[in-house]
Amino acid sequence: MTTPQGPPSLSDLGLLTDQKALVTGANSGIGKATAIALGRAGADVVVNYVSDRPAAEAVVKEIEGHGVRAYAHQADVSREDQVVDMVSTMVDRLGTIDILVANAGLQRDAPTVEMTLADWEKVLSVNLTGQFLCVREAVKEFQRRGVVPEVSRAAGKIICMSSVHQIIPWAGHVNYASSKGGVSMMMQTMAQELAPQKIRVNAVAPGAIRTPINRDAWDTEDARNALLELIPYGRIGEPQDIAYAAVVLASDLCDYVVGTTLYVDGGMTLFPGFATGG
Repeated sequence: MTTPQGPPSLSDLGLLTDQKALVTGANSGIGKATAIALGRAGADVVVNYVSDRPAAEAVVKEIEGHGVRAYAHQADVSREDQVVDMVSTMVDRLGTIDILVANAGLQRDAPTVEMTLADWEKVLSVNLTGQFLCVREAVKEFQRRGVVPEVSRAAGKIICMSSVHQIIPWAGHVNYASSKGGVSMMMQTMAQELAPQKIRVNAVAPGAIRTPINRDAWDTEDARNALLELIPYGRIGEPQDIAYAAVVLASDLCDYVVGTTLYVDGGMTLFPGFATGG
């Protein structure tokens, strides 16, 4: 009697073999998991970070363990000159870029009347402007190179990392929610514009994921139980949940997926408070 086999690993599937990927904010959390998953799927990966080089280098080492190339690049995605240099360096070192995961983001939380202009502008500059700058530079290379059929059916794949808070209001986080609402419309507009050039732009919108940025929401029993009330599927997400979604979305399995937000949230956007009438 044969033993049932589990699902194939990303390495077995080889969904992204010979492709070149850039992941921003990739030294921790969702970005780290996504960069590693892309490497497991066969892509060479640039690990962007803004601080903590040792953590970025550790991610590089793990990716290289899957038999692909990787290196770390320090850049603040809200700085135009640094983004231009990051993408041009990638093209010089790896030959091109096939996949961009625009993941870098941050929070600076406060009630509206207490929020400083500096905190408003910082969150918008990283979470929204940073994605715009990275997409713009990647698209220039996609357009220059065009489709290489033996690598991918698309000239380029862009995944904007959004949030369930692109549609769910979030009191006390007006800058963050506004930035993610902006990401949604930016992604759709770019997708509409770039699809005729065989450039696919989509987004992944995580729900509650166990990462350092939201540790207060899950690191105590009371906080965890309160959070689970918002998640019909009954568990908090892990970074790998987002990473695997990004790999599939970047692959030719999703070649006809354009301008879509994939919510990976355990059902949070089903507004579970209304399951019993609200």
